[in-house]
Amino acid sequence: MGKLIPGEALIYEKADDVVYARYRDPPYNSIPRWIIGGTPSAISRANGDLFSYSDWLDIVTIAHTNPGLKDLVNQMLTMYYLLKDSDDHNNDSVL
Repeated sequence: MGKLIPGEALIYEKADDVVYARYRDPPYNSIPRWIIGGTPSAISRANGDLFSYSDWLDIVTIAHTNPGLKDLVNQMLTMYYLLKDSDDHNNDSVL
């Protein structure tokens, strides 16, 4: 959201650890609510991300002591680097 509309009342809502704001009165109440705060993981989920940066750091930390997870992370990184450098990285059929 760019700039707020002066003099217009806002409603604040909290759902799943994400805080949203929206306009209370017509005609602005048809504007979709927007995220104004919350926990990083919850904001990432609300934005459609697979996981947050904090989750990624946890995965990497656990992978240091868990050989199975370390193998999976290495496989994922190999695939990431292959796709990143190929023409197929624009394929929307993944996920």
